[in-house]
Amino acid sequence: MKRLQGHSRIRRGFTLIELVVVILILAILAALVVPRVVTRTGDAKRAKAASDISTLRAQVQLYKTDTGSFPESLQDLRVRPSEGADGWHGPYLDKELPTDPWGNEYDYVVSSDSEDFTIISYGADGVSGGDGDNSDIGENINEAQ
Repeated sequence: MKRLQGHSRIRRGFTLIELVVVILILAILAALVVPRVVTRTGDAKRAKAASDISTLRAQVQLYKTDTGSFPESLQDLRVRPSEGADGWHGPYLDKELPTDPWGNEYDYVVSSDSEDFTIISYGADGVSGGDGDNSDIGENINEAQ
């Protein structure tokens, strides 16, 4: 077989410089994209918690409409309480009680005068207060609203 002089060199892979350039480009893209994705994860978790709280709030208000009082705990939305639940038409939630996106239970408190209630997530750290992902999510709900 006769080899052609101009086509004798067959390329069999990438040079080291080409690989370094590709890796450098990927590193630059990762440096730009990863911080945005990470902050979006926190935003998504906070939005999920707010959505859960809104759903729970609506079900607590429906429970009160049916029974005339707020539930003692959020579990009363799933299981009929043994006392004081005349008119209970639950379960008010199809699934088990949700936990917040960080795996903590939502805090539910009825005011001492039984006129309003609070459902809250304490954020990523699970304790009251904080900033960013650790800040509390929820609000006080007044019957007058």
